[in-house]
Amino acid sequence: MPRKFDMDRRAYLKTVGAVGVSAAVAGCGGGSDDTIVPGTASGFPPFEYTEEGELVGFDVELAETVIDRAGYEQGEWVDIEFDSLIPSLTDGDIDLIAAAMTINDDRDQTIDFSDPYWESNQAVLVSEGGDFQPESTDDLEGVRVGAQSGTTGEDQVEGLIDDGVVSEDDYRQYDNYTLAVQDLENGNVDAIVIDIPVARNFADSRSVVVAFEIETGEQFGLGMREDDDRLSDVNDALAEMQDDGTYDDLVSEWFE
Repeated sequence: MPRKFDMDRRAYLKTVGAVGVSAAVAGCGGGSDDTIVPGTASGFPPFEYTEEGELVGFDVELAETVIDRAGYEQGEWVDIEFDSLIPSLTDGDIDLIAAAMTINDDRDQTIDFSDPYWESNQAVLVSEGGDFQPESTDDLEGVRVGAQSGTTGEDQVEGLIDDGVVSEDDYRQYDNYTLAVQDLENGNVDAIVIDIPVARNFADSRSVVVAFEIETGEQFGLGMREDDDRLSDVNDALAEMQDDGTYDDLVSEWFE
């Protein structure tokens, strides 16, 4: 089972430092100061995906509950490609990213993150019953490896390219992981590097299996513009959900 994050905010802030929150963004953003417009990138079940034309998933319910608990109106969801989320946030088209986005230094230079709400590793997904069943990243040499553009899965593949394990010509880049899994099932790619909970979700419903995990210890956070003072309210709402059991109820609904 994927690991949820124990949101001990005081311990987290002591460890990595508080996210900068100093001034309001007056008159800026996808909505008014009283409205938070959330953005995501569907195709990443069970965190966010579409079902019968409706946007659903763990992140969707989490964000909607957080916005409500924080005391703001929710704007209409914006569903775009993953690597367009941060530009859309900084341009003011959306106010909050809820897309299983890993907190890292590069992103943190551009946007602010909430306290983390999930921990995850990466997984290598392969075709079920196929001849190729790797046991480590060394076994990815000479095969076609795919990942979604802009994700930490892509970061892992790029690291393997830098190390000379995977050839740059063998890298397959996708707009979303649903397309990547389709290519995997059709034999157009040999392996996909993807977050472990999403990999397990695909393994439960498609003809693919998790070959092995890559321990990365990533933490997911909700993204907001730098210096948006609403972030403190978002963090308070996350902590409240953890304390009163709402968070655990969402985990049970979407992952158990």
